[in-house]
Amino acid sequence: MYHKEKSIQIKNSASALYNNLSVLRIATRRLTYFTVVHANVVNMVSASWDGLNYSHRQLQSKEPNVATSTSLIMQAAFCLLPSRELLVVTSQKGIQMYESDGSIMVYWHAMDTPDIPTAQAVFARGIAAVRENYICVGISSGAILVFDVPSKGSNITLSEVLEEHKESITDMASECSGSQDCIADLVSADDGGNLCVWKSGEGFQLLNKIPGFDMSCSSVKLWKGTVVAGYGTGQIRLYEAVTGILHAEVNAHARWIYSLDIAPFSGLLLSAAEDSLVRVWHLTVIPETNSVEVAHLHNECVTDTQICGAKFCDSDGYAFAVTGYDLSEILRYTQS
Repeated sequence: MYHKEKSIQIKNSASALYNNLSVLRIATRRLTYFTVVHANVVNMVSASWDGLNYSHRQLQSKEPNVATSTSLIMQAAFCLLPSRELLVVTSQKGIQMYESDGSIMVYWHAMDTPDIPTAQAVFARGIAAVRENYICVGISSGAILVFDVPSKGSNITLSEVLEEHKESITDMASECSGSQDCIADLVSADDGGNLCVWKSGEGFQLLNKIPGFDMSCSSVKLWKGTVVAGYGTGQIRLYEAVTGILHAEVNAHARWIYSLDIAPFSGLLLSAAEDSLVRVWHLTVIPETNSVEVAHLHNECVTDTQICGAKFCDSDGYAFAVTGYDLSEILRYTQS
C-alpha cells in the first residue's frame, strides 16, 4: 500500500520523546516543513515537493538573560489557527512561539521553577491549537495553559489555566475532522493514562473525564467525536469523547506507543512504537449503531529503530513520515 521514498537528512538525530515529529504542508509554496527535537535544539527542514530543494534551520531552547540555554526541549509542534500558523516549542524552562518558518519568536512564557530544586521535574509538553484563537499547552504539574492568540502580532495572552489533571500532561489534541457538529473540541492525556475532554470557549468546560489504568497515555487524537489514545502497553483505545464509552481496544504494538496521527479526510490512523513498527489503520464511524470500527491496512518495519515520531504529510494520508531515536534522517513513505 505504501512504499519508501528518499529520506530527508537532518542535522542532529531525534531524541527519544513522544510525538517527536511535526509536519506542516504549505500548498501555496509547494513546500513541507518538518521539525524534530534533539536535546536543546529543534531541527527544522523545509522540503520542496519536487524533492530538489531542502533548507535547514535550527532553533535553540531559550531562556531570559542566558546566551545559550541547556534547557532540554520536550516537544515542537505546528499549530494551525484559521488566521495564522505558529510553531510552538516547549522545554524545561518555558514555552516559545515562533512564526511557522521559525524566523521570528513572537512569544515567550516562562515556567514557574521553584527556587529550591524538588523531586518533581518542571517542563511543558502537549500542544494543541483549538478553534479560532486558542493554543493550549500542558505542563508537568498537570495544569493546562490556554493562550489567546490574536490574528497577527505578538499580543498573545494567558487567558485561562485548566487544573483537572493530577499528573504530568503527555499530549493534547483538538478535533481534527473540521466538523462543527462535535461538542468536544479538545482532549488532554496524562502520565497516569487519564483523559479529559473539553469544550472550548471564553471559559473552557470539562465535558468528561475518562479514567486511566496507571499506564501512561503517550499520544492522543480526537476525530469525529472519537478519542483515539495510545498507551505504554502498546494498546490503542477508542472512546466516545462525550460519554467515555469504549468503542474498541486494539493490541496494536508489542511495546510502548510513541506516536499516533489521523488523516482527517480519509479516517486513516497511524501508530508508531518502540517495537520498530509503524502501522496504518482505517477508522469507520457507523452512525446507525453509534460505533467506530477499526481495520488494519499496512505495516512498515524500521529495523532496529525505536520509533518516536510518525505523522501523515497530508489530510488524506497519501504519505507519512517517521523519525527514530538516534536516527539523523526523516523516513518517508508514499501510497503505491
